[in-house]
Amino acid sequence: MSSTLSSQAPRTHRPLAVPLPHASPRAHVPPLFRHGGLRALPSRSCRLYLGKDTPHTVTLSQRQRFRPGFAAASAAGAAWAGDPAEWRNSEAGAAEETAFGEAALGDPGTYDVASNERWLSQEKARLLTVQGGKVPGGLLLTRGKWQWVERGPSLYRLVGHMSFHNTSSKQEIFIPQVTAGVVLLSSHSIDAIRTRVTIAPRHPGGKPAARADGYWAGYITRASESTAMEVTVEIRADSGEAALAHLKAARLDVHYIAYGPHGSLPKAQHVVLPLSFPPTPSLSTALAPAWRSIAPGISVLAVPTHLLCHLDDPLLVLKWYAAPYLQPGDIVTVGETPLAIMQGRFRHPDSVRPGAVARWACRPFHPTSSLATACGMQSLIDVVGAVRVIVAVLLAALARIVLRQRGVFYRLAGQQARLIDDVTGTLPPYDQFITLGPLRPQETVDGLSAKLGCGVAVVDVNDLKKVQILAASSGVDHERLTAALLSNPAGNAEEQTPIVIVRGCSKS
Repeated sequence: MSSTLSSQAPRTHRPLAVPLPHASPRAHVPPLFRHGGLRALPSRSCRLYLGKDTPHTVTLSQRQRFRPGFAAASAAGAAWAGDPAEWRNSEAGAAEETAFGEAALGDPGTYDVASNERWLSQEKARLLTVQGGKVPGGLLLTRGKWQWVERGPSLYRLVGHMSFHNTSSKQEIFIPQVTAGVVLLSSHSIDAIRTRVTIAPRHPGGKPAARADGYWAGYITRASESTAMEVTVEIRADSGEAALAHLKAARLDVHYIAYGPHGSLPKAQHVVLPLSFPPTPSLSTALAPAWRSIAPGISVLAVPTHLLCHLDDPLLVLKWYAAPYLQPGDIVTVGETPLAIMQGRFRHPDSVRPGAVARWACRPFHPTSSLATACGMQSLIDVVGAVRVIVAVLLAALARIVLRQRGVFYRLAGQQARLIDDVTGTLPPYDQFITLGPLRPQETVDGLSAKLGCGVAVVDVNDLKKVQILAASSGVDHERLTAALLSNPAGNAEEQTPIVIVRGCSKS
């Protein structure tokens, strides 16, 4: 197995081998975390699936994982030499597994249902906010939980559990049809790659059961009830491992019908599944990204990540990618769009049905504005309401004509008006979606800061030297942070560096 494959291996319920760090322990641990003790976890036997029926057992010996916090678990783990099952059942092992699951085996827990269980349990509530609590057709489909169950030289298999929710308290909603397809993103040609999607119903009580021919039998969801389906995505390469190694992500497009008192309404849900992960974060010279000096005493580090998606818990992402580089006083900044993507706050234009207000209100905006299209404006209306948008447009026009003031609309329409990214506003495959601003950014940074033990900020930065700090934890110097981000170290193209660590911007 190549080192490239092992370093990108995602966490699944069939553990994959990963490269073992043999460098000096202190070379991998930032000063902030050295005082808590190093953690040498017990050896573990893992099964590496080189093919569908070709398991190979390897032992992860002397593997050391260095993460902040959990000093008690660190001390106990360093001295542990017993059975891995006993470790997990111990108090220290439980703390370790609860905090990070098995995320240290190659990714921040993207495909580890144990790690992101709590995050995904809130997905339905987050999705309801995308359209202001209104669900057209009364039927909501979550993107659900996913596991990467097989990664071989010529086969990837991912399995997801997606749920339909009848949001009506009175009406029954029919699901007469469900279909799905896959779009692949790769740095090379995908001509030699084939995909297959199978859908199996998982209804309460098991009836009707899944059919061998894959046909979806119509199902009725009663008022306020739910049902589920299991979706399997297979990606095969005719030419072997090389073709799959270049894959970046897969986008699953699920199309279904919501049938009821409203008529027959075609709907869709879209799931982005990352297939490539950067090398395990490390302070070693070979893997560490480079710090850049911005001004005397201020430096920044743009941290690369995988293609973020709804499966990613922001806390685990920051712990995995940012924590190895942190020192006391550092500030971790996260782009507002990547955070919104992790919160699932993106929708396809096909799901947006512009009304007369949206078609009227979008006309005064500059063509490059995300609110200059009917779908972009309707996305805002769905969140803040039509009345607020009408008032904001009229008063903004009056202020511009009489008082020569600009920007009044954005102040009146609310923060989301500034944060909506229309199609082409972010990197593929999200460039085909409308992305809203993040949900509750101040609560988010406060929670992340408390868990990480450092300053955290959510920012909106572009190449025009415009910096907006949406939210920041206490102790962050807004003026110095703005100056540090003016050059947009994260980039505006496909750098895939949504996390920027800023050193020298904390209040003394």
